[in-house]
Amino acid sequence: MGKHILCFGELLLRLGAPGRELLLQSRHLDVHVGGAETNVAVSLACLGHDTALAGTVAANALGDAALGELRRHGVDVSRVIRAPGRMGLYFFAAGAGLRPSDVVYDRADSAFACAAPEAYDWPALLDGIDCLHVSGVTPAVGPNAADAALAAVRAARARGTTVSFDGNFRPKLWATWNDTPAPLLRGLLAETDIAFIDHRDIDLLLGTDASETGEHASAERTLQASARAFAAFPHLQRIACTQRTVHSVDRHALGALLVGRDGSAQRIDALPVDGIVDRIGGGDAFAAGVLHGVLSGLDDARTLAFGLAAARLKHSVPGDFNLVGVADVDALVDSARLDVRR
Repeated sequence: MGKHILCFGELLLRLGAPGRELLLQSRHLDVHVGGAETNVAVSLACLGHDTALAGTVAANALGDAALGELRRHGVDVSRVIRAPGRMGLYFFAAGAGLRPSDVVYDRADSAFACAAPEAYDWPALLDGIDCLHVSGVTPAVGPNAADAALAAVRAARARGTTVSFDGNFRPKLWATWNDTPAPLLRGLLAETDIAFIDHRDIDLLLGTDASETGEHASAERTLQASARAFAAFPHLQRIACTQRTVHSVDRHALGALLVGRDGSAQRIDALPVDGIVDRIGGGDAFAAGVLHGVLSGLDDARTLAFGLAAARLKHSVPGDFNLVGVADVDALVDSARLDVRR
């Protein structure tokens, strides 16, 4: 039976250059609905869970269309506040060859960024919810969103609701208003049960431990840093992350790690991700896959394999959303042949 999950964050519109063009190389932009927390909500809905989004969206035709897209994918938007203002946007140009992908944010003064923290009645919003998911993108948007995110995780903790937090560090957003984000992020992680972070996030939050520097692989450094995170944040039960190696824009390798407070660790070495169609939302697909495993009672090994497979599949799906179901992910986990399914 699916669980009830609430994701809190900004619903965005992504305006992308067609194909591999530069932004405005031609006078066309492809539109997708997205946003870190929204991507998790849609993915979990596709995996059979009851998901809802909380946040504030512009009360205009753009907001109507974005909410309609979420309804189409089975996400409950009844907790979303409509308010005057503008939609948050981001512009995306997919990389090609030696040119990396590029993102330009246009989120300042959006309806979500301007929403007062007290607009959210968290006891009511969390009623009947098994898990709250937030990310580091939300506090990076601005002080109102940061205060609202902190109030959300504290209310969830007080109710005994599982809290999931994805680090999602966005320096371009933080640079617009706060050059010392660590204290805010520590406040969120202090209420978290499941964190999607790696050694870089932990170093940002707690400072770099000199004994951990050196030529360690990413997974080994995250294993070492996780011990410090568990010591600093007593509610934290699991840390999960991916390790990505970029060979080219079209060819990556993706591994994953899941560490428990009890000292257990599951690790999957890097697996190929070739012929990439769209990598945006890959981390959100991983988070949703791991949450599905945890909330469905899968063991940690299967949970990690499921999360990594979901992330790898997302690279084959255009747009921000990972529109695959449990059977699709299980088939990749179990190494089913890639023949046409007839």
